[in-house]
Order: sequence, then C-alpha cells, then structure tokens
Amino acid sequence: MRGKVRRQQMTPPEYHALDRQGLEQLLTVGVCNPFEKEYIRKDGSRIPILIGGALVEEDPVSWICFILDLTPRKQLEKALRQQAEELKQANRNKDEFLAILSHELRSPLNPILGWSSLLRSRKFDEVTTNRALETIERNAQLQIQLIDELLDVSRIIRGKLNLTFATVNLASVINSALETVRLIAESKSIQIKMQVDSNVGKVSGDHYRLQQVVGNLLSNAVKFTPANGSVEVNLSLSRELTSHSALIQVKDTGQGISPEFLPHVFEHFRQADSSITKKVGGLGLGLAIVRHLVELHGGIVTADSPGIGQGAIFTVTLPLMPESRVTEQAEETEKKFNSSAIAGIRILIVDDDADTREFLHFLLQQNGALTKVAASANEAIAVIVKTLPDLLISDLGMPEIDGYNLIKLLRAMPKEKGGKIPAIALTAYAGESDRERVLAAGFQKHIAKPVKPTELLTSIADLLEQR
Repeated sequence: MRGKVRRQQMTPPEYHALDRQGLEQLLTVGVCNPFEKEYIRKDGSRIPILIGGALVEEDPVSWICFILDLTPRKQLEKALRQQAEELKQANRNKDEFLAILSHELRSPLNPILGWSSLLRSRKFDEVTTNRALETIERNAQLQIQLIDELLDVSRIIRGKLNLTFATVNLASVINSALETVRLIAESKSIQIKMQVDSNVGKVSGDHYRLQQVVGNLLSNAVKFTPANGSVEVNLSLSRELTSHSALIQVKDTGQGISPEFLPHVFEHFRQADSSITKKVGGLGLGLAIVRHLVELHGGIVTADSPGIGQGAIFTVTLPLMPESRVTEQAEETEKKFNSSAIAGIRILIVDDDADTREFLHFLLQQNGALTKVAASANEAIAVIVKTLPDLLISDLGMPEIDGYNLIKLLRAMPKEKGGKIPAIALTAYAGESDRERVLAAGFQKHIAKPVKPTELLTSIADLLEQR
C-alpha cells in the first residue's frame, strides 16, 4: 500500500489512469507493455520516463519492472523539431525572397524598355525626351543598386568585404548620401532636413561605405514615408561624457516598425510585411548591410519606433578619432576630368559586345581620343601588331581567349611589341577577389560594369599620368 501511495505521489494526476491500465495488463496477461509517462522530482520538476514490467509470481503478486530516463531523447526530439521548424521558416523566407528578387529586378525594366521603345518610334518635345531619359537612368541606377546589394551580402556572408580606411569628414559623407536620394524625395514631395554640429570631429573609415550606410538609411526613410512627409538627418556629438563618438540620426514620419519586428529589423532577408515591401520596392537587404558596415567601423546602429504609422529613428554611433591623429589634410576630393588629358591618345577597345564597343568608342572620341575597336582577343593582337596603341581597354569575359589570357599574351611580348601597354580591365564581376586577380594578371586598373563615363575617363587620365 505504501508503495502505491508513493507511486501516486511521484506520478502526475494525468498519468494515474495510464498507471492503472498498465497494472491491469500486468495482472491479466503477465506483461505490461512499455509506455511513456512522467515522474515528479523532489524539487517539483518533472522527468520523462519509459516504464514496463513482467509478472514473476501471482501469489503473492510480485513483478520486475524497468524505468528508463527519457530526458536526453526528449531534448534531442525538441531540438530536431525546432531545427525542422527553423528550416521550414528559412525555406519560406527563401521562396518569398526569390519572388521579391524576381519582381524587383524586372520592375525597372518596364520603364526602361517602354521609354526606349517610344523614343525610337516617335519624336517628342525636349521636356518629354528629358523626362524619358531621366526615368531610364533612374531605373537603371536602381537595378545597379539591387545587384550591388546582392553582391555586398554575398561578400559579407563569405567574410570578403574589405574597407579602405582614411580620415573621413562625416558632414561630407551625409551631403554625398543626400544626393543619392534627392530626386526620389522630390518626386514624393518629401522634405529632407539636415542639421550638422560643426564641433563633430572626424572618423577613421571608408568614405564610400559610410556614404552607403547613410544612403541606405535615407533611402529606407524616403521609401517608407508617404508623399508630403518629412525626413531628418542629424549629425551630433554623443551626450555621454565618457564617450568620444559621433551620432548620425535619420528620422522619418513614415510607416514605422511594430514592437514585434523591431528586434529583427537588421537581419538578412527579413521583412516585416512583404505586401508593403512590394508597394515600395526593395530586397530587404539594406539594413543588414548597414549593420555590418557600421560594425566594421567599430560602431553600432540601433532602430527605434513608437509603433506602426508613427515613423522610425535609426541611430549610428561611430568612434571619433583623437585630435592628435587627425591630420590637417582634407579628404581627397574626386578629381575633375579634363578632356585635354586624353586628347590624341591612341586607345584600343576590346569587347565582344557590339553595344559596349560602340558606347566606349563614342565616349572616348567625344573626349579627343583616337580609338580603334576589336571584337576578340585575336582581333586585338592583329591591331597591336600593325599599330601600337597608347592604352588598352579590354573586357574580361570573352569567348575563346578571354581578357586574362589576352593580357598574359601581351605581357609576354617585348616592350616595342606591346608588352608594356597600360591596360584597364572591364568586368561585370565586381568583387574584391576579382580585382586582385585582375591586377595579378597584368592589368593596372579594374572597372566594374556598367561603366560610369567619369570613372573611366579619370582612370585613363590617371594611368597616363603615372606612365
């Protein structure tokens, strides 16, 4: 009797019926099939067990039983269920992301192809023509931004995102970032206010990547703010006495962020509401890139929002450089290109894409260069044998002999036959490892497609000046 009382004390009430059923089976057929239940420990916690037994004697009744602790197994089952649920969620996120990616990459093509077709088929007045060209350019830039975001996330995941550190003026960073969103803000009649504390010092960082941080935050703010709203960007010193940090805050009057989603706002491929995202566009990668870039600069980024429909505030905190380390030399400004720098220069363009060849030929001729074109590496070598150019611009991804092998062939030649020709590589692969491979192969410069005219012209001038 005492044992029965003890078992009932150890066994939670919901298992009493199961115990009686097992005991009846033991007395009638001599065996109690194993079943799962729980025991209550002295501290009140529960332990899962497997119990079973067999009758030894009927009079007096005696039996043997076994009890196995199922805690490790239950923990494993729980972990496996959790992993399965996480995998299921990851697959849902992946499918949703791929659907958004397809939508976002295709969407800019509609106005690009539409206006291109109209411009070819009929004549428009100057105002309409300019509007069409602005629309084409804006959507092409949008598509480039989407591709750059995908490449950046790939580099982040692989740990291949590299920074070039220098002394950086954050006011200059903010001004440059504002230029990237000004047009879209004006199209929605969104007012952007900027306030800069002149006492904020300089930081050690990568100017382009910090501009990308502020640009992404501003782009997000403008994207999720309705027409006639406002966005503020402020640069100030940290109010903490022990901190020597700069604060960049971007505030908007837009969609806002729910308390449930706020902890996940900087995660890859996470979007609070895909239906809203489809309306405003984007891949949901910008904030994840922001967090990673800020952390690479030794800073932190936080998000706050009173709630849905009440706007959001993003704050970037960056460590300031000690005054002793800040040099008097201002940041390097982008060199202004003077077309006289390449006037009369003989340039050979090598690309298997006819449209790219024609564009580069036209661009360089308009700036005074003497150009020749080749559709393959073999054609390029034939041109060089006849007339040695002053500079080579070559695509990398060409059939038969690609750009890498072309430059290797040239570098194996004596100087008088083209072995020392300054060369610029054009490539659709814009990663850091691609750049290193290009320079190792024998090119002096590496420019990613789509080619920006000013960047190409300035690179040519720089290369010729170095020569």
